[in-house]
Amino acid sequence: MPTAADLLAIMPFPDIDPIAFSIGPLAIHWYGLAYVAGILLGWAYARRIAANDSLWPGDVSPISKTQLDDFIVWAALGVVLGGRLGYIFFYDLPAVLRSPVRALEIWNGGMSFHGGLTGTTIVMILFARRNAIPVWSLFDIVAAVVPFGLFFGRIANFINGELWGRLTDVPWAVVFPTGGPFARHPSQLYEAGLEGIVLLLVLAAFVYGMRALKSPGFITGVFVCGYALSRIFVEFFREPDAQLGYLVGTNWLTMGMVLSFPMILLGLWAMLRARRQAALQL
Repeated sequence: MPTAADLLAIMPFPDIDPIAFSIGPLAIHWYGLAYVAGILLGWAYARRIAANDSLWPGDVSPISKTQLDDFIVWAALGVVLGGRLGYIFFYDLPAVLRSPVRALEIWNGGMSFHGGLTGTTIVMILFARRNAIPVWSLFDIVAAVVPFGLFFGRIANFINGELWGRLTDVPWAVVFPTGGPFARHPSQLYEAGLEGIVLLLVLAAFVYGMRALKSPGFITGVFVCGYALSRIFVEFFREPDAQLGYLVGTNWLTMGMVLSFPMILLGLWAMLRARRQAALQL
């Protein structure tokens, strides 16, 4: 009688068309819908957090729902432009320099989280100054909702059969159509679970259980550290980008790790700074 492991081992890659549906000549991809779902759910959750005055310093929310509604457009631009430019500079610069039109070919590599984070950070600083919003509080509210986008984005990566994991013989291994006739870790699902579900719950516990928003910058630090640790862990199971490979040895350092290590220090600094500032105001 076959065991559960035997059944999992013979499960084929789910045959899901990357195109969710078409409207005439316009094809709507799951990847695009993932971005929309992440932004809309994050926006709805952010409005709920912003509306709860008791969560914020002085029991007064620093941002209105109207301001959040305006910010969603800024955030979308920061994520998309920063994510694409980050991928080009961190992962694909030589190829783009040889053929600049490649920068527009999103099917030859997609988005970089670290680039999207940089783009969104710049946008948040500009928006906060323009609207007289404490910048650390805006950082915090965005950090609390980013896991929605990370979760849906990684699910879309899985559907597209991209960013798959290293070769493995674990029972839940998947043979991706684009990954050759080899069983691989479904590393996209590992990331969806850690960077999406687990990180969202951890941040919610700090927001609602520990009232951490009253220390501006602390939630930002938790998110940055949490993402970096999750990403570094999953990099041990994820196949590095073909054009870069391993930066050290044959099974060790990857670009994802290099970009994530400084985030741990940055996150710790943000948490310590937030606690120090909160103590000074007592």
